[in-house]
Amino acid sequence: MPEKSWSPKRERQYEHIKSSLKEQGKGEHLAEEIAARTVNKERARRGESEEASKTSTDDISSSRRGGLRSHQGPGGRTYAQLYSEAKAHGLKGRSRMSKAALEKALPR
Repeated sequence: MPEKSWSPKRERQYEHIKSSLKEQGKGEHLAEEIAARTVNKERARRGESEEASKTSTDDISSSRRGGLRSHQGPGGRTYAQLYSEAKAHGLKGRSRMSKAALEKALPR
């Protein structure tokens, strides 16, 4: 359920995203989680929330992003995502690697 601090506009946005995801075959719980995360990110980007992570404010908007971060296709993962994964795996020489090199070196 949406938080009480959401505006009527954000509540409508939440319901719209949730129903859209359910139509796409997502389960109730997953649809609620994705919708809430999306609304909270938009609130952070617009300065409507008290706290906001760096990725919420610096990243491209949720509506623009769409499937760009689906980890597949021409967009795939961003360089920053690949680099942090390489760091987590302890990949040597990651700072000198291009995006394509990181994609090749990492599993998936």
